[in-house]
Amino acid sequence: MNKAFPLACATALALAVASAPAWANPSPYSTMVVFGDSLSDAGQFPDPGGPLGSATRFTNRTGPTYQNGSGEVYGQVSPTLLGDRLGLGSTELGASTSVVNQALGLADGNNWAVGGYRTDQILDSITGQSTVETGGIVLRQRPGYLANGNRADAKALYYLTGGGNDFLQGQVTSVATAAAAAGRLAASAQALQQAGARYIMVWLLPDLGLTPFNYGTANQSGVSALSSVFNQALVAQLAQIDAEVIPLNVPLLLSEVVADPARYGLATGENLVGTCFNGNGCTANANYGLGSAAPDPSKLLFNDSVHPTTTGQKLIADYAYSLLSAPWELTLLPEMAHAGLRSHQDALRNQWQQPWQPVGGWQALIDTGGEQLTFDNQHGGAKGDGNGYTLTVGGSYRLNTAWRVGVAAGYYRQRMEAGVADSDYSLNSYLGTAFAQYQQGRLWGDLAATGGSLDYDSLKRTFDLGVGQRSEKGDSQGELWAVTGRLGIEVAPADSPWRVSPFVSADYASVKVDGYSERTERATALDIGDQRRDSKRLGLGLKVSRSLGDATQLFAEAAHEREFNDDAQQLDLALRSLPANGFTLQGYSAQRNLDRASFGLRHQLAPGLSVSGMYNWRRTDASQQQGLNLGLTLAF
Repeated sequence: MNKAFPLACATALALAVASAPAWANPSPYSTMVVFGDSLSDAGQFPDPGGPLGSATRFTNRTGPTYQNGSGEVYGQVSPTLLGDRLGLGSTELGASTSVVNQALGLADGNNWAVGGYRTDQILDSITGQSTVETGGIVLRQRPGYLANGNRADAKALYYLTGGGNDFLQGQVTSVATAAAAAGRLAASAQALQQAGARYIMVWLLPDLGLTPFNYGTANQSGVSALSSVFNQALVAQLAQIDAEVIPLNVPLLLSEVVADPARYGLATGENLVGTCFNGNGCTANANYGLGSAAPDPSKLLFNDSVHPTTTGQKLIADYAYSLLSAPWELTLLPEMAHAGLRSHQDALRNQWQQPWQPVGGWQALIDTGGEQLTFDNQHGGAKGDGNGYTLTVGGSYRLNTAWRVGVAAGYYRQRMEAGVADSDYSLNSYLGTAFAQYQQGRLWGDLAATGGSLDYDSLKRTFDLGVGQRSEKGDSQGELWAVTGRLGIEVAPADSPWRVSPFVSADYASVKVDGYSERTERATALDIGDQRRDSKRLGLGLKVSRSLGDATQLFAEAAHEREFNDDAQQLDLALRSLPANGFTLQGYSAQRNLDRASFGLRHQLAPGLSVSGMYNWRRTDASQQQGLNLGLTLAF
């Protein structure tokens, strides 16, 4: 939105846009395309009060003087900050219709937002013509984003703001006109969807009654009421669009910030909605405003009568990023369970390396160990580091010379930190397995079926929000089912101290994680849908052992496995404050190729009693799991 334009604009040579920071995560989005008003304008207008080549953006200058003519540029707006976090380059984040770009032959960016645009002009910039003008003078025009039959990019993130100028320019004066303005903004999202857009992020309109322009005036209550009408109509229409429409509940977020300003680095004891920084059309804050003894826009929410400071813009960008990045972390929850299952299976396979008990005899086993799990960044997956410990107990009975059967129970405790703010997720896995082993001549095989209960007893999603962090907490349950089998043949001579066995393997595992709701009703809290991640793998491997005497044996195993279910996970989400406006976003993708290896040492302490130590390792292009185990077996 824009209350007043600069009356004069100077010719500029280039548009300064921030580059992506080093901590940006890999993003599943191909690019970012922005439409809207001055709240999102990346710099369509030259800046007559800044350095040569700079652009006007509707927020505060970067300081330290914050004055026109100081050589200081304007700070960034929320879509630019969000694009930085998504790792997008400056071309994508730049202005679409800049007169400077045209004059110098520079590439235009994907930000079509223009200060002063009403909702009808926003729609026109998509389906008709993009026009940048000031004081009745057209600086530049070009065909809109979808003009001339252009299609939207299904892999791009679309970002949409608007509605404030419909109020400020006198177009919204009643319930009907407020609803009509919301309809035009929804029509913009609809036009993008019909052209192929899949992911569309849309601001709800901030409460315009709680801005310095209206606060404390006779218009405050009426404007607030019509802002609410606008948002009610908007969310109702957005819910009907067949796309992943991600609403940003900006008015709720800002109300939370004003209620607890110190948490977000803002000044306490100040009227944050009735004062502003630069005094343009509003009362400048006496302690932190531009004319004060210690000007500091970071302590204030509004730069002028309607536009946020860079602090406000960052809060909104962080909020948007928290929603986009949530599935990158939360789709790792099934992977934690798969890792626990693999650790359980590795412990059993390692214990199966022990000599069999006599026919009709029993053998008890106990195994304990620690594991480390690492997930690397990938498109749609967050970086994560986990650790845990496991305990497995069980026993087997030898039916005859060729077969033995057994059961085992396992407990696995895991904790993982994931994402740029180190979210904290914990899981208790309770597993039970029935197994059978075959060994006749040179041919051998094993088959195991596992079922389990999953208790995600602490799910703490943490993310940046302004100068600090916020966490949303919940818990969930789940279940696990798996079948694994191997078939191999012994190829070493019978009198050799070596045992060498190539084998084939097949694995199926299904993990279900129940949906849950984070516990607060804040703007950032989510309802999270059910998850299911099935793994289907085939593998080729080699098992090797060598006797080092009558009581000691070295053993090792290596295998390469192919995952046949490597599609990206899709997670259903909804803001708890807007439960009817659900959306589905991409998360973690299992990797196609997996390599695993283990080696260990067994020593017989006494007849029928053996101790063993093992190291296990697994690796894909995006994850690594390794662990140490110590086990005992007792035949009787």
